[in-house]
Parts: sequence; C-alpha cells; structure tokens
Amino acid sequence: MVVAARRLPASGYALEVDGRLKAEFATRDGAWAGAMELKKRFPILRVRIYDAQTRATEDVPTPQA
Repeated sequence: MVVAARRLPASGYALEVDGRLKAEFATRDGAWAGAMELKKRFPILRVRIYDAQTRATEDVPTPQA
C-alpha cells in the first residue's frame, strides 16, 4: 500500500494531529483556534502547530474544563 506524504508548508502554519499534517492556516490565530476546537472535542489527541517561518512546532495543551 502506498501512502501519500504531505509536505510541510513553505509559509503559514500547519496543524499536526498525532504526527500527521491535517490542515494549513494563513495565520497563527487561525491555527490556534482550529487546534483548540479539536482539543476540546478530542482531548486525547496530540495536537501541534507547525510554524513554517521558524520551522518549529508548538504543543497545544488540553484546555481546562
């Protein structure tokens, strides 16, 4: 079985869920909003935000109830 690998974006931000890129965003605020919504619905997932400019990832914490 061949699986297509998604490449890291050259600009903007990407949402990484359990080690796989799932969505791209133009702004940091948009990426954080998407990540927090996902973590609220599925707190067990490991969600990270990838910043293409700095080439760094940031873990998204589980929101407190």
